[in-house]
Amino acid sequence: MNLETQIKTEKILVDSLFQNSISAGKVGPFDKWKIQRLTGDASSRRYYRVDCTEKQFVVCLQQPLEGGGRDSFVDMQSLLTREQIRVPHIYDVDLERGYLLEEDLGDQTLLGFLSKLRSPREELEAYEGALRELIKIHSIKKDNYLDSSFASLFFDKEKLMSEVAFTVKQLIEGLFSQALSEEKKKVLETTFEGICQTLASQKMVVTHRDYHSRNIMMKNSELIVIDFQDARMGIPQYDLVSLLEDCYYKISRQNKHALKKMYWEEFLKDKEYQSSFEEFSILYDKMAIQRIFKALGSFAYIYRLRGDIRYLKYIGYAFEKLRDILFRYKEFNQLRVVLSEVYYEY
Repeated sequence: MNLETQIKTEKILVDSLFQNSISAGKVGPFDKWKIQRLTGDASSRRYYRVDCTEKQFVVCLQQPLEGGGRDSFVDMQSLLTREQIRVPHIYDVDLERGYLLEEDLGDQTLLGFLSKLRSPREELEAYEGALRELIKIHSIKKDNYLDSSFASLFFDKEKLMSEVAFTVKQLIEGLFSQALSEEKKKVLETTFEGICQTLASQKMVVTHRDYHSRNIMMKNSELIVIDFQDARMGIPQYDLVSLLEDCYYKISRQNKHALKKMYWEEFLKDKEYQSSFEEFSILYDKMAIQRIFKALGSFAYIYRLRGDIRYLKYIGYAFEKLRDILFRYKEFNQLRVVLSEVYYEY
């Protein structure tokens, strides 16, 4: 089925399911509406806007769940709402058909807002808002939600190393078509094993897992968190790095430092996580090395799987960011050289 036929078929499905939502009293009543396909994210979910003139909705189509089952997005939406974290409202759900009827948040992401900034001060204020929402997520007490999916999922060494292997496969071997020598493989594996072991041994919080400028919407100056369905337990720096080392947008050096200090002072300083801002910063850098390396693999994967060239432009920026961090630590010299040879010889 080509894309045009798929969209026509899915519009018919959305129309039918939306009528069911009206009949069930979940929304409406409405006499007429228009259905428009929206540009999706990097996932397999498809989105449609239902415009009823006086009110708009967004329909998410995802993989159907036989027998209904539990859906991590729906579960996390309910949990985050209880924790007073602003997330999209869900009006109706039909998991057997992979149908979610959600609040229309508009089209402006935090990234889109940042593109229109008039001063570094506006940048700082926008990120301060995003950071406060992140602190709310990190403050969630795991013991209150032991039946939730995130409670049994961890960024342990195995998980972190699987992300490293993912990038080797998708970027180095896949997009770059390079086979690492045994010597280079050993340098990469040994160095990342040390990094991942250190990260996995830290005290953990509930992490969003993909907290960046494209997963934060702005509606009437309100920040709204999306794409939280893959939440799991991890080191606090995981989400902080996702936000401040975002490969889609470069924060000013001064603002980045101020935001790191803000997070430390308002959340971590008086808790039993890390003993000092220096230790916090070293762990931040190690997390950034792993996280940015994983992002490189994701950009390559999206291009190779879907032919979506939009993500190729982020590879160069991400690599130079990674290389800059590696330069700060003598212990990572060999890894930096190996990755530089791979990248610059491509």
